[in-house]
Amino acid sequence: MARKSKSNLSELYLEENKDQKYENALAEIQSFELPLGTTLRSVYDDQPNAHQKFMEKLDACIRNHDREIEKMCNFHHQGFVDAITELLKVRADAEKLKVQVTDTNRRLQDAGKEVIAQTEEIIRCRVQQRNITTVVEKLQLCLPVLEMYSKLKEQMSVKRYYSALKTMEQLENLYLPRVSQYRFCQIMMENLPKLREEIKEISMSDLKDFLESIRKHSDRIGETAMKQAQQQKTFSTALQKQNNVNYGRNMHLGRNRILESKNEITLKRTFEDEDEHDEEVLTAQDLVDFSPVYRCLHIYSVLGDGEIFENYYRKQRRKQARLVLQPQSSMHETVEGYRRYFSQIVGFFVVEDHILHVTQGLVTRTYTDELWNMALSKIIAVLRTHSSYCSDPDLVLELKNLIVVFADTLQGYGFPVNRLFDLLFEIRDQYNETLLKKWSGLFRDIFEADNYSPIPVANEEEYRIVISKFPFQDPELDKQSFPKKLPMSQSVPQIYMQVKEFIYASLKFSESLHRSSTEIDDMLRKSTNLLLTRTLSSCLQNLIKKPHIGLTELVQIIINTTHLEQACKYLEDFISNITNISQLTVHTARLYGLSTFKDARHAAEGEIYTKLNQKIDEFIQIADYDWTMSESDGRASGYLMDLINFLRSTFQVFTHLPGKVAQTACMSACQHLSMSLMQMLLDSELKQISMGAIQQFNLDVIQCELFASSEPVPGFQGDTLQLAFIDLRQLLDLFMVWDWSTYLADYGQATSKYLRVNPSTALTLLEKVHRGMKDSSKKNNIFAQFRKNDRDKQKLIETVVKQLRSLVNGMSQHT
Repeated sequence: MARKSKSNLSELYLEENKDQKYENALAEIQSFELPLGTTLRSVYDDQPNAHQKFMEKLDACIRNHDREIEKMCNFHHQGFVDAITELLKVRADAEKLKVQVTDTNRRLQDAGKEVIAQTEEIIRCRVQQRNITTVVEKLQLCLPVLEMYSKLKEQMSVKRYYSALKTMEQLENLYLPRVSQYRFCQIMMENLPKLREEIKEISMSDLKDFLESIRKHSDRIGETAMKQAQQQKTFSTALQKQNNVNYGRNMHLGRNRILESKNEITLKRTFEDEDEHDEEVLTAQDLVDFSPVYRCLHIYSVLGDGEIFENYYRKQRRKQARLVLQPQSSMHETVEGYRRYFSQIVGFFVVEDHILHVTQGLVTRTYTDELWNMALSKIIAVLRTHSSYCSDPDLVLELKNLIVVFADTLQGYGFPVNRLFDLLFEIRDQYNETLLKKWSGLFRDIFEADNYSPIPVANEEEYRIVISKFPFQDPELDKQSFPKKLPMSQSVPQIYMQVKEFIYASLKFSESLHRSSTEIDDMLRKSTNLLLTRTLSSCLQNLIKKPHIGLTELVQIIINTTHLEQACKYLEDFISNITNISQLTVHTARLYGLSTFKDARHAAEGEIYTKLNQKIDEFIQIADYDWTMSESDGRASGYLMDLINFLRSTFQVFTHLPGKVAQTACMSACQHLSMSLMQMLLDSELKQISMGAIQQFNLDVIQCELFASSEPVPGFQGDTLQLAFIDLRQLLDLFMVWDWSTYLADYGQATSKYLRVNPSTALTLLEKVHRGMKDSSKKNNIFAQFRKNDRDKQKLIETVVKQLRSLVNGMSQHT
């Protein structure tokens, strides 16, 4: 029971809680403070019958509110009725008031129409006035902009681009910001960059025209600058001569600036109107209008693109430099080609020098030096190549003069030119080579035209003409009366004069090289030595070797070289006189003509010996001995007598030669004749010789000995010349006397009668004689072998042959 009552209490408690929960939910719904979704969800989350119970609670709440409303309405109903009654009473008064107000408003409206119209007019006028004032103010702001823009257009039309850029800058920074809200200002702002680009393009176009024009007229500028440099140099030279400056100091002419002033510049456009005959001194700025460069530089600087412009200008000028430095393929053919080449280069660097001095930063000294070094290397390479093609010394000399003027001109503008003068020394060597080739031809022509006979002079006038060309002195010849003959031939004074002409020609190149007189003297002596030791020596050697030059000509050549050798000291004096350098100076070189002419003379002497021997060989070749003859003819052979007569006449011509030369030639001829006769006896093709042939041969040798003893050339002591035939003489005596016992007994002794007879030579000839005797005996008598004398002689020969062979074998074993 107690348990049941406790259960009931729990149920009652739960019911009360639920009712309280529903009451809270209704209160929340009425307050509208919390979201209804949360409240309703809390209701529906309970028991399944909670919804119905909640609806019942809700209906009960509604009924309570309806009863409260009804009570309120019943409470206020009488007041409402009273208010409606009062309102109805006021209605009539309101109608009257409305009529009065309407009438008053009508009268007021009618009265205020005129005032309203006047007020509106006043308002309209004041708006117009305000607008006009605003417009005037805005126009006052816009007018300067328009004026500046108009000014800009005018400046553009008259090509005042730099001023136009300044105007643009003012427009952008000062005027346009004030009126930037207007559309026309925006259009102006949009056009300004386009105008700037247009100005840049126009100025760049002008610069390109300038660069093209300057490229075409560089040679004119360079020609003018080189002409002024040459005039300046000529003036300085004349001034120094007036001050009695010696020749050596003339080689050190001052290197002054060519132009008197580069800062006083008046830019003029004178390409079209330039008078070629105008004597006024012109400079680069007088010949060229540089304004496009200045204008373009200023424009790009204002636009902030100065560096771009500098790079473009330098790049274009480098390209033009490469074009200028590229020579024509035929430049080396004429001096005009070189002159045009140098003029273009000078014109190019004169323009760069002018730009360097009148602009700030467009061209720097470093840039010009770099450009000049590049150009100088190219110029030297070009000149080295093209000058090597020049074979005319006159053209090389003109090239040298052009290089000197070219170097002096650019040096006047501050460019280093030492390498050009170093190049001139290379060209000088080439110039000397061309001179040597030219003089080689002159020498050959002189030698070809010479008759190689002494110069005849009929009177004093002819004699003085000769000695005026050649320093000849001979007191003995001076004592002789006219007509007379000078010992040298016509080529000697001609050669001497040509050597002096060569020195003059070499001196022309050495002038203006900025070298001292000592250096010039040394150069002249070296080139003259080359002429003498190489060119003239070669011509003499070739002349001596020519087949048509005979013994007479060779004798005259020896005489000529002797006189030319003696004249070398006069050539040294000649060089000293034109250079003012004493020969006593320590460093003064000497001429090597002495050795040249000595070598030529020795060659001529050798050729004389050779030709004499060749002539002797020619006579020997026509010898026709009958080696089987039984007896001699009793007289010398005809060919030998002709040979001796030839030698006699030849040695008579040698009287003008130095004694040793004639003696050597005579001794050489006799020795060669003796050797040739000996070879004739020992010829391997000659198998047998009769004693008659030996006798005939002995007669010929006797004539040779008589010729040697007749002293064909004076100066031999005793029988020196006869010793040339001693080998033949002892050999022939041995066979003529048949003195074999003495030969064999005395062989090897210094006192031997047949000391010069070699056993092998004697053996060879004895065998030939033995065969000859055998053959002769067979022909004369078929029974000769039974003759006791012949048998004894043959036995003797056989015995001698054996002994000679033993001697020969002993000599070979000893050797």
